[in-house]
Amino acid sequence: MLERDFNAYVNAILSGNRVVLAQAITLAESQRREDITLAHQIISQLLPHTGKSVRIGITGVPGVGKSTFIDTFGTYLTRQSKKVAVLAVDPSSTKTKGSILGDKTRMENLAKNPHAFIRPTATGTALGGVADRTREAMLLCEAAGFDVIIVETVGVGQSETAVRSMVDFFLLLMLAGAGDELQGIKKGIMEMADALVITKADGENIKAATLARANYQHALHLVSVSDSGWKPKVLTSSALENTGVAETWKIITDYVQFVEASGYFQENRHLQNRNWLYESIQTQLLKTIEQSEKIRNNLERFEKEIASGLRLPSEAARQLINEVFQHSI
Repeated sequence: MLERDFNAYVNAILSGNRVVLAQAITLAESQRREDITLAHQIISQLLPHTGKSVRIGITGVPGVGKSTFIDTFGTYLTRQSKKVAVLAVDPSSTKTKGSILGDKTRMENLAKNPHAFIRPTATGTALGGVADRTREAMLLCEAAGFDVIIVETVGVGQSETAVRSMVDFFLLLMLAGAGDELQGIKKGIMEMADALVITKADGENIKAATLARANYQHALHLVSVSDSGWKPKVLTSSALENTGVAETWKIITDYVQFVEASGYFQENRHLQNRNWLYESIQTQLLKTIEQSEKIRNNLERFEKEIASGLRLPSEAARQLINEVFQHSI
């Protein structure tokens, strides 16, 4: 890691230096106490220069073409004079803790685009499959002048809830003809989506994609109205034929105008920061437990007592939390 004081980092990031931006994100992702402290100093200085981007979460099942869609979509945005940052969260192996981090190879055009920045990040042990410091990375990218921040999730699951809580607009990519367009299992994820895009709508798949669009639009009428008051839209897209991309951006800009006019945009960001606070408290409490040998020993003893039916789990948790605070004081 290149040694420099936090003011040098701040000035370089504000000038759009992508090398230093990547270094700052690495600091924020580090587990070393000194790196985290420096990252927080940098981000605190940059806070007045954040918050001006549009934050977009994009998800979909494996094989739906997320990276291909983002490559085409991001390239379109750069042609509209937008600077685009992609934070692509890769799943880590629970055994080796390793990650493929292959997003740059899957986004060939954006990877070479001077107006784009791609940051693959391993999930590590983060709850819901979202990298611990994704929010910090978003703020750093905003301070570096990126107009659109895209967070690509690892797939349909718990990570969607986590990403939804940190973006302005949530885009769900779907496949046509998979035979599961109206399954109730998708109701939860559909309720979170601000728009659905049926991908790979080209060639022989156009008819199926058009039918899927009608089915999903009908299904969305059965979904409760979101807190924003926005009615989700459905459209088809083909990265191969470059269709549906401009329409997707139009829906996103329409949404932003809609929620800014109602006051929901800023209200939602305030709520997200509040949730971030409480998530951070939980994360740091768990780290305190992991780093204290005394607390770990108590935890092992509680586990044995619970397994033997001698102690109630909730009571053990209460005692452990009491121990955490005594240890921290």
